[in-house]
Amino acid sequence: MKLTYRVEDGARLGALLWEFGPGWRMISSALLGGGIGAREWVLNAQVVAGYSRMDPVDHLLSLGPEGDGVGMLTAASVDRCVRASDGGVEAYATVGLRVPTWAAAPEGAADPELAPMRVGTINIVTVLPVAMTDAALVNAVMTVTEAKSQALIEAGFPCTGTASDAVCVAAPADGPAELFGGPRSEWGARAARAVHAAVRQGAEAWRPHDFK
Repeated sequence: MKLTYRVEDGARLGALLWEFGPGWRMISSALLGGGIGAREWVLNAQVVAGYSRMDPVDHLLSLGPEGDGVGMLTAASVDRCVRASDGGVEAYATVGLRVPTWAAAPEGAADPELAPMRVGTINIVTVLPVAMTDAALVNAVMTVTEAKSQALIEAGFPCTGTASDAVCVAAPADGPAELFGGPRSEWGARAARAVHAAVRQGAEAWRPHDFK
């Protein structure tokens, strides 16, 4: 993981880059490189809290390296990224909780604080050391999300996340593929514990001034 800085919109903003290279498959909800497929890098780029650009994919492409990758945006301070590991699984989380949100909110309860382009405030990158089927990757995303929500609630935040969180799970492309990624599977359980630890630490250390 490499941390760099740039000046944009009058602010000094960080970006985290994981360069995996060939031989990896990823599943992601990110704007750039979302879905399931071969990816070589992951970028988690910080933007200003009032981010309103309508070309986020082009923006991410301009910040990332060549080749196919995953690009996520966040208003959280990426230099406070938290890493946790469990049994060979690594989890990285950037946590910002300016607008904590319950997933099932009443209809029409849009939050006026959200910028026109809703950038992710809790971004999670999870790296597994084993190959996984497509179904297991989808299951792993569910497990990561459940572990995130558990950590936030345990940290005292009345939310399941924010309205625009992003997740990426990376796994080797080759080798025997795991069939399961749920929280009671071998690798799903390890991913859940790693993500829970990273998000819990990030949530407990979060301060509102990160967004000023």
